[in-house]
Amino acid sequence: FTSALALSLMFIGSLLYRRRMLAKEAHERLTKEREEILSANSGGRSAKLFSGRDMMKATNSFSKDRLLGQGGFGAVYKGFLENGTPIAVKIAKVDNTKGTDQVLNEVSILSQVNHRSLVRLLGCCVELELPVMVYEFIPNGTLHEHIYTDRYGFLNWHQRLKIAHQTAEGLAYLHSSAMPPIYHRDVKSSNILLDDKCNAKVSDFGLSRLIDPEQTHVSTCVQGTIGYLDPEYYRNYQLTDKSDVYSFGVVLLELLTSKKVIDYQRDPREVNLFVYVQHRVNVGNVTEVVDEELRWGASPRSLESMKALCSLAMGCLEERRQDRPSMKDVAEEIQYIIAN
Repeated sequence: FTSALALSLMFIGSLLYRRRMLAKEAHERLTKEREEILSANSGGRSAKLFSGRDMMKATNSFSKDRLLGQGGFGAVYKGFLENGTPIAVKIAKVDNTKGTDQVLNEVSILSQVNHRSLVRLLGCCVELELPVMVYEFIPNGTLHEHIYTDRYGFLNWHQRLKIAHQTAEGLAYLHSSAMPPIYHRDVKSSNILLDDKCNAKVSDFGLSRLIDPEQTHVSTCVQGTIGYLDPEYYRNYQLTDKSDVYSFGVVLLELLTSKKVIDYQRDPREVNLFVYVQHRVNVGNVTEVVDEELRWGASPRSLESMKALCSLAMGCLEERRQDRPSMKDVAEEIQYIIAN
């Protein structure tokens, strides 16, 4: 019995030691990255280093009533700086190496970009046990919440076109103007935030990749969200800018249809939203896929713009990535649809 107890204690002690070492390693990595990234900011807005005390005070010690949401990476809390500025605070999960890596990656990505349609990183904190990121607070929820819940009012067609255009501009900036280029890798409606005027901000860069401009693709393990994943990326493990284009095409279908990306309540052959829309487009029933509330009372001009956006979405969702437009072309096409 004594021997078994000793072995158990040794095992528990080993686990605790390993946990401490992992936390220490993550802390040291974040500190090193923070020093390199925040001091060598290239093109992005300046980011600040916050103290642990700042974060505890801002979030009321990460109080449950400040929790905005949580996922595999960790949790996001609402906070307030001393001057009253609202902020969003993302903290990784305990013992979640992937979550810590995503925080490090997001600091790296967001410190290098500056665009009105990308969420702004204000800074980070490395004094607590877990790495923390601090963002501007976007008060009006996600596009996903606006489309699928009753928490917010119904988005009209003008608002949906504006959100599509602004999101496309943000992604086009990542692909064509950021240096080095950046592939988001997880474009979806729940990663598009809306401010109080329904302006779109692309968020969550935890899976994003900085790309060598000389490369046509990056070979990497498949990550992303089912229903939004580029089929070529899924099959060949080759991430390209057209992988983001495919995912954005799915977002366009959400804006058009207000239907779920994956829905097991639909016909088994049409669980995937793309397949559901494709079947109807193929037989000429384009307007049938559009949300009834959007169609109701729509002007002939609006109906034509709905058809045009549907056509653009299907172009983004072409099987072969070579047949898809670039995000820059997509943004310009949406601008043309809005203007006409």
